[in-house]
Amino acid sequence: MTKKWFRMALVFTLIISILAACSGGNKEAAPETDGETAPPTAPADPDQYGDTGGLALPLVDKPTTINWMVVSEKTNLNDSLFAKEIEKRTGIKVNFQAYSSATFQDKLKVTVASGKLPDIIHGLTPPELKKIGKQKAVVAINEYLDMLPNFKKMYVDENPWVIPSYGDESGNIYTWPVANINRDVNHGFLYRKDIFDELGIKEWTNTDEFYQALKKLKEAYPDSYPYASKTKEHIFRDWAFGWGIGGANYPTYYDETAKVWKYATIQPEHKEMLDFMKKLYNEGLLDPEFMTDTDDSWTAKMTSGNKSFVTYDWIGRLDLFYNQVKDQNPNYDLRYGNPVGPTGNGKTIESITNGFSIAVANNDNKEASLKLLDYLTSPSGATLVTMGVEGETFKMEGDKAVYPELTDVPLVDISVLEDRYGLWLQGVYVNSDKRSVYFNYTEKEQEAQDKLLNGNKFEPLDPVVNFTDDETATIAEIQTSLKKLADEFNAKYILNKNYGDAQWQQWQAQAEKQGAKQIVDIFNAAQKRLDEATK
Repeated sequence: MTKKWFRMALVFTLIISILAACSGGNKEAAPETDGETAPPTAPADPDQYGDTGGLALPLVDKPTTINWMVVSEKTNLNDSLFAKEIEKRTGIKVNFQAYSSATFQDKLKVTVASGKLPDIIHGLTPPELKKIGKQKAVVAINEYLDMLPNFKKMYVDENPWVIPSYGDESGNIYTWPVANINRDVNHGFLYRKDIFDELGIKEWTNTDEFYQALKKLKEAYPDSYPYASKTKEHIFRDWAFGWGIGGANYPTYYDETAKVWKYATIQPEHKEMLDFMKKLYNEGLLDPEFMTDTDDSWTAKMTSGNKSFVTYDWIGRLDLFYNQVKDQNPNYDLRYGNPVGPTGNGKTIESITNGFSIAVANNDNKEASLKLLDYLTSPSGATLVTMGVEGETFKMEGDKAVYPELTDVPLVDISVLEDRYGLWLQGVYVNSDKRSVYFNYTEKEQEAQDKLLNGNKFEPLDPVVNFTDDETATIAEIQTSLKKLADEFNAKYILNKNYGDAQWQQWQAQAEKQGAKQIVDIFNAAQKRLDEATK
């Protein structure tokens, strides 16, 4: 679950001249409150809140108000159950400054430029956050480990790679990571089980069986293209895991056997994948529109009776498509299939990420803000921010959370919990309780989780390497144009029957000339630094 944030080069030119102002807290009131400090609600017995990871509640010994800038369509967060419960437990009154997703980025840009940072912010890119961190606008979290037992346990003791990977070259980390918010399986190959069963085709367990299944589908439905795709050039990224060349930094990936980073689109495994795709295309098994198809067109193919039967997509589609066509075709049954490719593995989704770039302003409230984030990282805080208050907002029935006040809501999801209770706020949740409704799966989605988990069908996660400013700039300069060239070559190789070994060798030479080796050298230099830091 990583976010894409905007660039702010002009903003940081302004910051240099006004940085001194950052040492003060944000005096502006939240859009929906007056922001005045008020005595906290009398705290209840701190022991009743479960495992706080060693933090003593309340977190402060005097009334404290902090400003927290968040993304939310909800305009009365300060009156929410979550805000009131935080004050009750920790003694900290949170003044949420909520902005819609449409306006948040612009507001963040103006806020950072003003030098008047709220006590907690999020949304900068990692390089942007490191820049203002070095200028002392936000705190180096590692300097406060003695008061942050949950951060220390999770990100120093249990995952010592976090600070070297997310920090700066001096070993300072300015971002509060987010943990346990991703599902184990969220995307993969999907297939029409009803059609497979009708034709007596078993689900594939390897690449050749996948090919044979597509051939049988084509024989039964000659006018069909059994495999359809809507992801355009991303099909190469999605399939790459099955050939052992996928990863979060695709097309750069880490070779676990050789212990080096490589550029995927010039590797022999990539050519093997292209050759397989080319065979599917030549035999009419791969939709000719795989590089150009639209969502609507692809949907029509996958929901009709005889156009396409296999694809790669999000697991929510398993039930979404059925609900869309069940009146016309009650037997429609889209299911999660095994990975395709020699490794037999699918994508591994990271359990820890710095994607939100949550940071604490370097002002008088910094210790209270840090402690609050640490509490939300604890099991007790994770339950509060992603589930609510047991016995008040929810109760457990078996292994499922039930919300008595929401029995009239057809589907209780995280957007409903945000609207009703102020839970699951972007930029606020830093850990999750796996009993949350976010991890409630339908029968088909649970089958997808079980299939990969029980078979351990996951490619290893690549290391998280950290780049210098110069390295980041070089990668940005080379990567976009190089990947575009790779996508163009991939398409030509599959679509043009005359493309073969000679064109492949020409592409390898072209890619090297366009900077593939330079990118790989940067990744390997960063890997060397990470290895040294985590010895």
